[in-house]
Amino acid sequence: MSGGLHSARNRYLAMTLVRIAGSAGAVFGLVVLARAGDTWTRVLGAAIVLAALYMIATVPRAMARQWRTRDE
Repeated sequence: MSGGLHSARNRYLAMTLVRIAGSAGAVFGLVVLARAGDTWTRVLGAAIVLAALYMIATVPRAMARQWRTRDE
């Protein structure tokens, strides 16, 4: 296999791992939110969920933009 194929596969795996980590963070935030006993813990759980969803939506796209090849 050529070096380019490994590189593309590794980049795809990196973006997939970011999505999985964001999903795990969102689930963790939901668990914190569900078990919250007071308002501040609920706010923390909601903030974790929102941050994880933001990460899922923006980080892989930014990674792809960074790795995009230029048309010359």
